Amino acid sequence: MEPLNMLEQIERYHRNEMSPEELAAFEAERKKDPELDQMTVEHHFFISQLESYSDRKRFKANLHDIHHNLQENGEIRSVQPNTRATVVAIWKRYRRVVSFAAAVAGVTALLTSGLTAAFSPKVAIREVEELRRKVNHLEKQTSNQRAEINAVRQKIDPALPVTIGGTSFIIDPKGYLITSAHVVEGARNIYVQHNDGHDYKARLVMSDRKRDLALLQIDDDDFKPGSPLPYGFNTRGTELAEPVFTLGYPKDEIVYGEGYLSARSGLKGDTLAYQISINANPGNSGGPILNRKGEVVGILNARQTEAEGVVFAVRARNIVRFVDEVKAMDTDVQVKIPTQSSLRNLDRVQQVRKIQDCVYMVKVVI
Repeated sequence: MEPLNMLEQIERYHRNEMSPEELAAFEAERKKDPELDQMTVEHHFFISQLESYSDRKRFKANLHDIHHNLQENGEIRSVQPNTRATVVAIWKRYRRVVSFAAAVAGVTALLTSGLTAAFSPKVAIREVEELRRKVNHLEKQTSNQRAEINAVRQKIDPALPVTIGGTSFIIDPKGYLITSAHVVEGARNIYVQHNDGHDYKARLVMSDRKRDLALLQIDDDDFKPGSPLPYGFNTRGTELAEPVFTLGYPKDEIVYGEGYLSARSGLKGDTLAYQISINANPGNSGGPILNRKGEVVGILNARQTEAEGVVFAVRARNIVRFVDEVKAMDTDVQVKIPTQSSLRNLDRVQQVRKIQDCVYMVKVVI
C-alpha cells in the first residue's frame, strides 16, 4: 500500500467512514502489515493529543472571556498582585467563583487525562517499540552472520570455475571426510561446504578408483573439531529389503531420501557394493547410506546407474578397510572411525537433525 493511500485509509478508519467490508479488510491488513498497524496506532495517539490540547485551549479561552465580562460589568476590578490585603479581600469575596472555576478545571483535567489514558495505545506503543528493538537486533545479527559467511566464502576465487561435485560426510571429528573418488577426480582445489553455508578448504589424502573411495581432510584454520559423531559404522552387513535413508547435495541444499536394500551385490555382481532402491543423482555421490538404527551401512555411488531409482553403495566394511590401508601407508593420518551410534532410539526426524551437520557439499575446481 502506498504511503498516501495508507494515510487516507487510516483517516477514514478513525472517522468511522468505512463500510463493514472495508473495515474488515483494513483490520485484516493491519494484522499482516506491521507498518500499517504502527501507523494506525501512532495516528490515533496523535489525534488524541491534538484533541486534548484543543480542549485545554478552549477552556482557557472561556475563563478569559468570563474574567473579561466580570471586569466589564464592574463585578471585579484589577488589583496589584503585590498588595496582599487586596488579594485576601478578593479571595474572600470571590472564593466561590474561584472554587467553582478550579473545580471545573480539575474535572476537565481529570476527564482529559482519563480519555487520553483510555484511548492512547500505551500498550500497543510499548509492544511496537519492543518489536522494533527485536527486529533491529535480529537485523544486526543477520548482518554480522552474513559478513562472516561472506568472509569465509571469499576464500574461493569468484573467477574460478567451481562446480558442485557431490557429497561427503565426516568419519572423524578432527576433520576427516569420506566421499566417492570420482567426485574429486582431477580436482586442482577442493572445498567442502557445511550445512550452515560455510566453505572450508580441504585436501585429498588418498583415493582408490577401484572401490571409488576418497579420503579428504579439512585443511582450514577456521574449522574447529566437532563433538563425537552421532552415527557409527555397521560392518556386519545389511539385510535384503532393509529400509535405508541418505542425505546429500543433489542441489545447493541438503536433501533427504529413503529407500531399501534391493540386492546384496552391486553392478554386475560387484561384492564390494550393495544395490539400493532410492532416488538419487550424481550430486548424491559420496553421501552416507544409513539404516533405521542410524548406522552407516555404505556410501552412495550415483555414477553407475542403469535404471531409474536404482543406485549402488560401497559397503561400510570396505570404507573401514580403505581407511586402515591409508593409515598403514601414512602414519600422520590419525582417523578413528566410530562403531557405536547414539541415534538408535530416536525417530527419523531427530536422527536427520543430528546427522545433517556432519554431511558436507563437495565443491571442486578442475
